[in-house]
Amino acid sequence: MTFAVIKTGGKQYKVAEGDTLVVEKLEHEGLPAQAGDSVTFDDVLLVANPEKSQDDLGASGEIKVGKPFVTGAKVTAKVLEEGKGKKKMVFRYKAKTRQHKKKGHRQPFTKVQITKISA
Repeated sequence: MTFAVIKTGGKQYKVAEGDTLVVEKLEHEGLPAQAGDSVTFDDVLLVANPEKSQDDLGASGEIKVGKPFVTGAKVTAKVLEEGKGKKKMVFRYKAKTRQHKKKGHRQPFTKVQITKISA
């Protein structure tokens, strides 16, 4: 089964066809991605196909490693949903001065399903 390592949102993800993953909020053609849109990840760091071939040393498969990216490799995905994560509370407090500040933050995300890996 072919898998790839992609870079998006400052993070790296190991993906295979059919995988579902949650990534940082994506844009599609300058607008926020909507459910049903197709997005392409061009920043592919590694593509591996373990069943493709076998060499003399017993190591199986074909591996393409980029420097830093694999040229011509693309990973296509379908957007399943857009949303915000659970709320995280931040509370600042300074002793003896009656100063405090309470803030909340919800990180936006995009849930995608990998449809195709092309090397």
